[in-house]
Amino acid sequence: MTAQAAEAVEVRAALVRLRRGTGLPVAFGGLTPSAGQVRIAELSGAVTSALRGLSVSAGNGLGGKALTLARACAVTDYQGSRHISHEYDAAVEAEGLRSVLAVPVVVRRRVRGVLYGALRSAQPLGDRALNAAVMAARDVEQALVVRDEAQALLAAASAPVGEGAGAWEEVREAHGALRALAPRIVDPALRAELLSVCGRLASASAPPAREAAPVLAPREVDVLVCVAAGATNAAAAERLGLRPETVKGYLRAAMRKLGAHTRGEAVAAARRAGLLP
Repeated sequence: MTAQAAEAVEVRAALVRLRRGTGLPVAFGGLTPSAGQVRIAELSGAVTSALRGLSVSAGNGLGGKALTLARACAVTDYQGSRHISHEYDAAVEAEGLRSVLAVPVVVRRRVRGVLYGALRSAQPLGDRALNAAVMAARDVEQALVVRDEAQALLAAASAPVGEGAGAWEEVREAHGALRALAPRIVDPALRAELLSVCGRLASASAPPAREAAPVLAPREVDVLVCVAAGATNAAAAERLGLRPETVKGYLRAAMRKLGAHTRGEAVAAARRAGLLP
């Protein structure tokens, strides 16, 4: 799945959540193909295709206003509103929309898209609808942040490894960050790529294998990554979203498989086996 296709899936799912959370019959939106512009690519509940593919420029219409101000905006009667410009009235009227809200998707202070919700009657849109729309936009924001972090870590991890302890510490930090990020990735192709890079980083410093390495469960490796970074069971639990008792169980299982009696021995054995960098 390409990055564009994965982002489209995130927007589509957010529109479904927006309709469910607000009770609004129509939702639509899209991301920014370029600065100062949003392309309406996804529709939910629409009965025509009038809005699909519409390019909304900053400052124009309700979405353009939300794009410029980087905050949620709403109108009770779109065609009659004096608070917005009317470049897109024909498309809005063709779909039969009257009350409309627009919520920007903001990532690191940059608007990356706009989500809309709408009624086909001129009724005030209350705080419940606006809050639910904002939450749907936040879901997209988080997905984009995770994807951006993943791409940055992949780029950093793909760089040549230098010599010396400092270089290997950077590799180990990148490995730990990738392992922590992977469970949050919705796109299976990107998640698989992250884990593949983790495997390459882990095996880069391992000596030639003389015997088969023990097979550790993914969470056992995640716990060892935290232990290698000096984390306590409680800190590892917070980082991985687990209970401390669960972390302790994973660590105990990993130590047993590695034939280790201490946490330090477990980390050293995992590195020799190519399970950690």
